[in-house]
Amino acid sequence: MKRIALLLLAFVLFPSVALGAPAKEAEKRLKIWFDTGGGPGESYGTVLQNGAAAAAKDLDVDITFVYSDWSAEKMLENFRQGLASKPDGMVVIGVPGDDAYEPLIDQAYAQGALVTCVDTPLPRLHRKYQARGFGLIGPDNYNQGKMLAERCVAQFGLEKGDRVLVWGLKSLPGRGRRAQAILDVFERAGLTADYIEISPEINKDATLGGPVLTGYLSSNEDCRLVVIDHGALTAQSGNALRAAGMKPDRVAVAGFSLSPATAEALRSGYLDLVGEGQPYLIGYLAVVNLVQSHLCGFGGLVIDTAGGFVDKENIERIAPLAEKGVR
Repeated sequence: MKRIALLLLAFVLFPSVALGAPAKEAEKRLKIWFDTGGGPGESYGTVLQNGAAAAAKDLDVDITFVYSDWSAEKMLENFRQGLASKPDGMVVIGVPGDDAYEPLIDQAYAQGALVTCVDTPLPRLHRKYQARGFGLIGPDNYNQGKMLAERCVAQFGLEKGDRVLVWGLKSLPGRGRRAQAILDVFERAGLTADYIEISPEINKDATLGGPVLTGYLSSNEDCRLVVIDHGALTAQSGNALRAAGMKPDRVAVAGFSLSPATAEALRSGYLDLVGEGQPYLIGYLAVVNLVQSHLCGFGGLVIDTAGGFVDKENIERIAPLAEKGVR
């Protein structure tokens, strides 16, 4: 089945090869540059990279990965350096925002490199370059935050006046819409919502976040729910609560993105609900987007990968895939 699917994809994406093009033309390999967003080994970025690497292998293209530690400044600097390597396509995460990225992406298109965006959108650049392959692949941040918050209210039986914590990145353009959506839902439900902004240091290294979480809970014993708007911090939540001597039923915890550590926290009861953006699909489809746009002139794909939830009811089915770096 996989071989049939790949042959069909090859026929669509590589019509000249499928129809018997000269060998010299068929041997040309596209070069793709891909920013994974986080640091090497970080859970979300690793699954994103796994999907992109699988697509590069299936479609026989060269791919180079870079790591930006979720720093907007480093993303922009990495992009500048990536342009110098003259790739055929570039994958960016839109954390720096349209204004910061526009002159660089203009330069990329001027020198013949296509660009597509994943995870965090660049809406103005998408409108400007969609016809030339610029896609938006990943969860709609506001919609994903809204869905998770609504699920939390229903699943945990939250009522007006209940105290909840949202720990997120509201200050970041685009990316911050997810935390804002969570807060909007909780406000409409009449909850008492506290908010803590994730510091740049913790955003880069999630292992530093434990004292923030446990310190808040020690000072707010009436808190019924913590929502962690960060994949790596979600993965660390079980370790942080256990290290502080807190029991699994101390507070309900919800977050985003799967990893082996997240799966363990769900199994142990320290984590109760995970909303998934399905980064493997994001990475895979971003490479497909660039290849099909380069070879066939297709416009950029717009795909919302959000909508999946994982909790104790389905974790045993999903956990083996998380261990393989697919979910």
